[in-house]
Amino acid sequence: MEAKVVWHQKLSFDGCAETGFTLPLGADPSVGGDDDGFRPMELIAIGLAGCTAMDVVSILSKKRQDVTHFEVQVHADRAAEHPKVFTRATIEYFISGRGVDEKAVVRAIELSATRYCPAQAMFDQIMPIDLKYNIYEDQGGEKRELVKSETYKPPEE
Repeated sequence: MEAKVVWHQKLSFDGCAETGFTLPLGADPSVGGDDDGFRPMELIAIGLAGCTAMDVVSILSKKRQDVTHFEVQVHADRAAEHPKVFTRATIEYFISGRGVDEKAVVRAIELSATRYCPAQAMFDQIMPIDLKYNIYEDQGGEKRELVKSETYKPPEE
């Protein structure tokens, strides 16, 4: 994989990779930036969320689950001192659909965590990651009802 950033001014850059897409990188004005783009650490968290999200929604589709809305949030704690690395993360999955099977959700999360998501596998080596899931029954329109909210616990070895 190849990636690069191109500097514009102060702490403003454009980042791109092999796909050719470009995104703005910036910094907070308090450190000399113009508040004009993603912070690099935000992109790392987004990458983690996106990596596992693609796995889980793909697996749920293969398991013929009727998913109508899907979201993954990453809550990352950071060290107080520089280099302010991530010290712990919680990945939280929000699945809405019709009759979504909890076992299918748990298996999809497990497969992403243990087999498919390279971002999660990499971070799992350096910090604790908690996994939570929320399953909602889609009731049409914007209405949904919470069916289950749990912390994922890996199977006993």
